[in-house]
Amino acid sequence: MVDRVDDLRRHLARADALALLCALAIPTGLFAGAVVISFRLISEWALVWPGILPGLDRYEALPPAWRFGLPAIGALAIGLVFQALPGAMRAVGPAHVMACLVRHGGRMPWPNAVLQFVGGSASIISGHSVGREGPVIHVGAASASLLGQWLRLPNNSIRTLLACGVAAAIAASFNTPLAGVIFAMEVVMLSYTLIGFAPVIVAAVSATGLSHVVFGGAAAFQIPPLHLVSLLELPWVLLLGAVIGCLAAGYGKGILGLDRLTRPWPIAARMSLAGVLVGAIGLVIPEVMGLGFDTVEAALLGHLGLTALATIAVAKLVATIACAGLALPGGVIGPMLVIGATAGGAIGQIGAGLVPELSAPHAFYATLGAVAMMGACLQAPLAALAAILELTGNPNTILPGMAAVMAAFLITRIGFHCPPLFVGLLRSRGIDVSETQGAIVLEQTGVEAVFRAAPTVVEWPDAAPGRAAAALPAVPPAAPAPRVIFAHRGVVVGTGRPDAGSPDPLVLVALHATLGEARRRLLAAGATAAIVVPAEVVAAADQAALNGRPARPLPLADALGLVEVERIEALAGT
Repeated sequence: MVDRVDDLRRHLARADALALLCALAIPTGLFAGAVVISFRLISEWALVWPGILPGLDRYEALPPAWRFGLPAIGALAIGLVFQALPGAMRAVGPAHVMACLVRHGGRMPWPNAVLQFVGGSASIISGHSVGREGPVIHVGAASASLLGQWLRLPNNSIRTLLACGVAAAIAASFNTPLAGVIFAMEVVMLSYTLIGFAPVIVAAVSATGLSHVVFGGAAAFQIPPLHLVSLLELPWVLLLGAVIGCLAAGYGKGILGLDRLTRPWPIAARMSLAGVLVGAIGLVIPEVMGLGFDTVEAALLGHLGLTALATIAVAKLVATIACAGLALPGGVIGPMLVIGATAGGAIGQIGAGLVPELSAPHAFYATLGAVAMMGACLQAPLAALAAILELTGNPNTILPGMAAVMAAFLITRIGFHCPPLFVGLLRSRGIDVSETQGAIVLEQTGVEAVFRAAPTVVEWPDAAPGRAAAALPAVPPAAPAPRVIFAHRGVVVGTGRPDAGSPDPLVLVALHATLGEARRRLLAAGATAAIVVPAEVVAAADQAALNGRPARPLPLADALGLVEVERIEALAGT
């Protein structure tokens, strides 16, 4: 039985383990979906159940003292909890998910996920200008990652399961399975592959089915099927996209700039300031508080006037920059929809005033503004188009939506040189997530699929180079000699070619690691081969290096095999 399980794990280390990954995607989607549904029920209904709010997201019904005190006191409480915890545990949100993909092979820690669940719920309940998608992406991805770790899967499979968790989270939270799949691949994984798509689709379907049981299958916004009156409106749609692109650039630069400016501050002070700012704005414009989906629906139905639309758009922009830039644990995508819908509705009303006979209802422009804002900020046009299609159920948005999204995207990317929001947050912390196609192949393949087990062991320095070469099987003259493990009295000294004058540096890589992780370790050490060992051996060595202590000697019995640089580079070139 143990051998069969080991064979399954070895198969999952390959880049083409499609059937097994699809099978694992079903429980992954259900598990992540259940966690996300729990988050949604707690965060959205905590004030409705006891009667504090008359309805979902109805913060404008609260008296002024509550509108100021709730976010201010809530932010202080969240900040004090975060302040009391270690710095590494405070990392939350989609940027943390992407950082774990890059640095840890998709292995996410459970304490951060618990803090995100609690902190994200508290931020939403307190009426801050945040969305639920950031927390659900984190807890959904962490649920999938922890399931993979519990099953002791290789990192390349855990990376795929993490994408399944992201798609399941978006699908279960918003009833948008297609948008969940595209978001996971376009925004988080930053790549499209067949092997990645299939399991992610299965997970999204599983989570959506579970969500339908709890919340039903209706679209989030019930609006009439509006459409463009004439193709002559397209220039105005492009203008809308350009204006939204400017707003998206301000949104992204504002969050990144405020984050850099206040990062040295105590976390409690940053969050408390965000709470005071949101409370002060909420006294005058309560529509900025909470998720804002009621405001989006009002804009999509055309129930708001020009002044109200413009005012809410600007106020929501400022309030969300404050929340995200000052590190409150909430999402930034939901507020994009509010800003885009209200700004788009305002632009639609202006167009209707100028040329009423050639203008679609301004509510239709609110839809275009929402999709353009999301697509430009995330620089993920397909995810934005899929999201707005599923949220509204209106296919008439696709053609003008594509025009608006591309205009906004180009203005943001080329005109203002803005990176995707989450990529910018990671770069500001020194993490580069850009990957070539070869690097993607390496991250999809586990070390266990290609490592050379039972390599030749040569005693060092007792064995002469000639004797070492004689111990190896015959190889063609043109082929480089395989690496060997050099050992001395049962302790590994290093690796290298059999005729080497001295061993290469000792590089360890875990059996569950991806080839991308192995390659990074080899490049950092300047070695030609890494010794494959159990994961706990690598963890102990890394911890010793982090604490400035010498690593413990590596017993020869812990050396499971070798992974050689030529094999990795050959795969990277495919």
